Amino acid sequence: MRDSSSPSPPAAGVSRRAVLGLAAAAPLTVAAPASASPGRPAIIGGTRLGGPGVQVQGPAAALPKKLTARSWLVADHDSGEVLASYYAHRRLAPASTLKMLFADTVLGKFDHRLTHKVADAEVTDVPAGSSLVGIKPGITYTVEQLWLGVFLRSGNDAVHVLSHMNGGIAKTVAEMQARAEDLQALDTHVVSPDGFDHKGQLSSAYDLTLFARHGLKNADFRGYCATRTADFPAGGKKTFQIQNTDRLLTGAWGLGAYKGLIGVKNGYTSNAGNTFTGAATRGGRTLLVTVMHPEPGGNGVYEETAALLDWGFGHGGTARSVGALVEPLSEGGAKATPGPKGAAPAGAAGSATARDRSSWGLAGGASGVVALLAGGAYALRGRRRRATAAGGRRRREATEEGRHRR
Repeated sequence: MRDSSSPSPPAAGVSRRAVLGLAAAAPLTVAAPASASPGRPAIIGGTRLGGPGVQVQGPAAALPKKLTARSWLVADHDSGEVLASYYAHRRLAPASTLKMLFADTVLGKFDHRLTHKVADAEVTDVPAGSSLVGIKPGITYTVEQLWLGVFLRSGNDAVHVLSHMNGGIAKTVAEMQARAEDLQALDTHVVSPDGFDHKGQLSSAYDLTLFARHGLKNADFRGYCATRTADFPAGGKKTFQIQNTDRLLTGAWGLGAYKGLIGVKNGYTSNAGNTFTGAATRGGRTLLVTVMHPEPGGNGVYEETAALLDWGFGHGGTARSVGALVEPLSEGGAKATPGPKGAAPAGAAGSATARDRSSWGLAGGASGVVALLAGGAYALRGRRRRATAAGGRRRREATEEGRHRR
């Protein structure tokens, strides 16, 4: 999926002198921090995370230069500091990375040794085209085996069985939404527990990183996402082997296993493309990286994740924080203030051009000055041009909405 919209022009009331003054004040560095306007609520995790383009303080030049993802984020697991990001709050289809929130919500409810005989009704509502682990009605599974099916094979059939055990799909979706709000993952809207393509099912790199960080505090979650292979029941005494589809963990499909990787979750749908949240530990430090919607094909989502992890381990120690992963409200976290209802954070609506998609389109200060001057001149051209721009934005929004339909 490619971005099709572009940044909105400045307000038409800006004078030529004001435009020139703003241009003179623009820094010739990485994209300037977004600052909250008087009376406007801050962005979750810090206002800078709502800013356009790359957000980093420190060794910016060392960041990978061939990133194609529409959104990404690098954070320190222990401190929660966000070391670098690119449109961290852009709302995108999450695919199976949403299963991290499913695990955050349901994992602690059932003892892993509990057994469950699957009924036909528990798998008949699995969407056609889903990834499956191979659950069959009439076979008895342990809860642990069901979770291995979720984490290793991203099995939507396993998700649906566990959801029915939890009281049903609707109840589980409501609980996942409540958990997201407790985690202060306010970019996330849950429609199904499995992450499959549904209109309006959205999350962000920031929120997915919150889910991973919270989940990794749970020993079972951490153990499941780090498991490479497992034997899965096939009926009677028969079993078959399942393998983890996380290529950075297993080193499959031409990739070497990433040194120190401990999970967490990958995903793919025709709407979302590839998404991935990975965590790795080196030298006693654990980093989290989320990459959403890179250019399609090959191992791109894993290669970009590995490149950002390399940057974090190599240069992240000298990078200054540009934001923070907030703590859950239920664990004493201070309640963050969301943006205005119905309004996405800055940079949230897909807006990367081909130049921007390299993650450096807005990073150069000189190009930012040029863009600002051009935007000011545009704004001064009058009402007719503004009306044309508004119509264009409406058409782009309609196109973007259509992309969420499968």
